[in-house]
Amino acid sequence: MTLDQGLILLILACAMGLFLWGRLRHDIVALCALMACVLAGLVEPATAFAGFGHPAVITVACVLVLSKGLQTSGAVDVIARHALPSGAGLLVSMGSLVALGAVLSGFMNNVGAMALLMPVAVRLAGRFDMAPGQVLMPLAFGTILGGMTTLIGTPPNLIVSGFRADLAGEGFAMFDFTPVGLAVAGAGLVFVLLAARWLVPANRSGGEDEFTTGAYMTEARVGAKSRAAGLTLRQVEDLFEDADAQVLAIIRKDVRITAPHRRRKVLAGDILVLEADVEDLPDVLSALGVKLEERGASTPARAEARDTASTRSKARDSEDGEGARTRDDGSDEIVLREFVVLPEALMTGRSARDLHLRTRFGINLLAVSRDGQRSRARLRTMKIRAGDLLLLEGAPEALADFASDMGLAPLAERELRVPEPRKAIIASVIMAGAVGGAAFGLLPAAISFAMGVAASMITATVPPRTAYQAIDWPVVVLLAALIPVAGAMETTGVAGLIADGLIGTVAMGNAILALAAILIVTMFLSDLMNNAATAAVMCPVAIGAAAVLGVNADAFLMAVAIGASCAFLTPIGHQNNTLILGPGGFRFGDYWRLGLPLEAVVVAVSLPMLLWIWPL
Repeated sequence: MTLDQGLILLILACAMGLFLWGRLRHDIVALCALMACVLAGLVEPATAFAGFGHPAVITVACVLVLSKGLQTSGAVDVIARHALPSGAGLLVSMGSLVALGAVLSGFMNNVGAMALLMPVAVRLAGRFDMAPGQVLMPLAFGTILGGMTTLIGTPPNLIVSGFRADLAGEGFAMFDFTPVGLAVAGAGLVFVLLAARWLVPANRSGGEDEFTTGAYMTEARVGAKSRAAGLTLRQVEDLFEDADAQVLAIIRKDVRITAPHRRRKVLAGDILVLEADVEDLPDVLSALGVKLEERGASTPARAEARDTASTRSKARDSEDGEGARTRDDGSDEIVLREFVVLPEALMTGRSARDLHLRTRFGINLLAVSRDGQRSRARLRTMKIRAGDLLLLEGAPEALADFASDMGLAPLAERELRVPEPRKAIIASVIMAGAVGGAAFGLLPAAISFAMGVAASMITATVPPRTAYQAIDWPVVVLLAALIPVAGAMETTGVAGLIADGLIGTVAMGNAILALAAILIVTMFLSDLMNNAATAAVMCPVAIGAAAVLGVNADAFLMAVAIGASCAFLTPIGHQNNTLILGPGGFRFGDYWRLGLPLEAVVVAVSLPMLLWIWPL
């Protein structure tokens, strides 16, 4: 082993360790690995950032923008309304929903497809008196399976196509993935629909029931001799700093001030709307010297939530203009909405206090559900994570704008504005044109989809500012950074070295066993680290294995594409798995029950299909 080979192996080992550790974002780990390769002399400084111009990276970014146009235009909602049966039984309804998710994922970002169909899944679970997770997990797995059927369905396919272009001078076409991918997806969907009822945990429920937090929202009147009288809201909340409680609103002379500013003074005669844990409520009342109002003294959190959702508030601030925002149409309706935090959402890692939810947005964070359990941390200081389920209170437009800006998907109800049908038609035509241009070989995929992005911005189906927000920049940086690192694996001979070891020790020189080994190893790594990173690492190994055996590399590259797309064992293997963690009330170990036999089905179906469609 040469020094360069030892260095690249050390860098890869450290990068994979950091991927598995999970404390650093994947794009940061990839960028650190790239910089380490540059410092070690394994990647030339002049070519270190060539990955940002790689066709696969450009195509991924463009597909994300076009997917955003389909989402915001309401095109997918129209498809969902017409494709899903309204009066069918459980199996037909679930089959239609999961199949729709799979089809959409073949042509748009699968995280976007999942987010769009989650409210439908929750309503379907309620209709058949099922736990939300029993519908959400099949939908998540279905969208993952659907992504493997086309070139643009998932980033690993684009990466694999890029390596094939470097090897053979031409990448895979739009539907080269379809024969194997469609067979695997079809078998996987059938298995998921039949087995989910027994293999998805049903003893816990997500969604609305997860907000039965054991806390009470109640009203307490501030008397003339109350300790709270004359203090600012900040000082009032400091009095019960150690309690799990907060002031949600102030009712003054029958006018409700929602999300009051912390500098606002509490006056004698005010009614404080409190949310407090059952055990902490007596301490809070004692600390403030306030008494419960008779009507709200025994109102549980969920009943209070329903009352609040129907309240028409006149939240005006005659003193300093603070409080909840009012809409331009004069409506002061205050509602409750449930949202799930999407992966890489802007509010991830930040708390309600960090975001100044009250003062900036006029919104209250009422509850957080995480992994099916209520956190003991203070709500206003809790750091939000991807997959968290949030119960927010505020004006409908304020909630819609906040969800759109911060990367939240509505769960219980959909309140985001739907543009006019004309834009939905234009967005669909643009996506069809981009797919057609790439599928029929009229233009390279990157050019075809870039032209689609330009058309989307010109027609305003995706405004220019929204276009840049639609791009998942951590994924773009991850891909662009790992492409030169993967190139270093080839130039140093490490890819061939790993392939030799894999073939000699595992496959024992048998090409079919080597193909199975590549597929299973890729699938295992994808369960533990980002699927795009897995594809970038395994493609050189697959090419090296094919070269050692003297067989066609296409089957091995396709095995990497299939394996990288099949992450079903953990919530961290794929963003859609993370997305259902909170709403489904799942724990880390719940995924393998359905995921492990599903991966066995994938291996059993994909191996003969690979050998048939892409003979060695």
